Amino acid sequence: MSGVGDRTLASTLQTIAVAPPNGNSGASFEVWRSDVRAAVLGAVTGFVTDRCTADLRATGVDIAPAVLADFVSDGKCLRSTFMYLGWLSGAAPDDAALRAAASFELLHTFALLQDDVMDDSPLRRGLPSAHVRFADWHRERGLAGSAERFGASAAVLLGDLCLVWAAQMLRESGLSATALARAWPRYDAMRTELAVGQFADLVNDAGGRPTLEAVLDVARRKSGNYTVRRPLEIGGALAGCPEDTVTLLGRYGAAVGEAFQLRDDLLGIFGSPSVTGKPAGGDLSEHKATSVVMAAHHLADAAARRQLDELMAQRELSDTDIMRWRALIAATGAVQWIEQLIDRKLSHALERVHTSRLDTTVRAALVEMAAVCTRRAA
Repeated sequence: MSGVGDRTLASTLQTIAVAPPNGNSGASFEVWRSDVRAAVLGAVTGFVTDRCTADLRATGVDIAPAVLADFVSDGKCLRSTFMYLGWLSGAAPDDAALRAAASFELLHTFALLQDDVMDDSPLRRGLPSAHVRFADWHRERGLAGSAERFGASAAVLLGDLCLVWAAQMLRESGLSATALARAWPRYDAMRTELAVGQFADLVNDAGGRPTLEAVLDVARRKSGNYTVRRPLEIGGALAGCPEDTVTLLGRYGAAVGEAFQLRDDLLGIFGSPSVTGKPAGGDLSEHKATSVVMAAHHLADAAARRQLDELMAQRELSDTDIMRWRALIAATGAVQWIEQLIDRKLSHALERVHTSRLDTTVRAALVEMAAVCTRRAA
């Protein structure tokens, strides 16, 4: 567990609540969050090395182990941290629970691999996406057929394996069969919601101009549940929390998860590559019907709406087109509208936490994690 013991995690989490209100509380939280992240990445890297690498070598694609290793060696570990906070809502710090939380990184790798293929994204975290690396591997060896098709197929298959390995890692985490049985229904629901949300996202983008309500519904079901709500609920269920506690965690999680997706949508248009790891305005170049795009269309006057429609319908977009589209969106007031919606979601989530009977340290950590998910340069 990368040298991070139960006592260290427990004592660090405790400092979040007891630190004086002079800024030290946030610093203490970041220490705890960094410790959890190190433990999670250490656990998932160990699992991949011990259980996955041999299977990947058997594929004959010798780059596959490195592609997966690069994915699981980095990341914010949001879902695993929320899952562990769900556990801490009803149980003491525990290595097995951390290993269970780490399994969410393999599940997230599955989702990212799929996303990049569906969006034909060239970059992930500032580096070539998996399907690009697999295509280059094919091309360098002069193999038959389309290198691009091979790359996409290999990335999808690697994602399929990660979906299987995520459940395996959770099952073999060391938590009891009784605890796991409490969590499987929500785990299954989360995976189903993720796939159904991806389908809805695909249809929305293909449809050209879905309603704003439809886009927000996808954000709720796909990202809101998968990123925050379900990990918290699963952690709480594993810990044996009372049903009212799991419900509370779910309501907080749904609101923070939606706010997280709204922030991500803003960053997908206005975020810098150093923050997003993708080209500037990437969501626009991919013609994605995100909440920001559809809010702008809803708020625009007739003249601006015509220009937005023209850009959405334009198959190839230059850097100048992207800049113009961004300027049009900003002029409609859509950015402020989304910011206000984020603030409302965040206030709703924090009200749930502040009025709860959760342990004070867990409450403090949930407040900090809500800020992490919605900050402008996250």
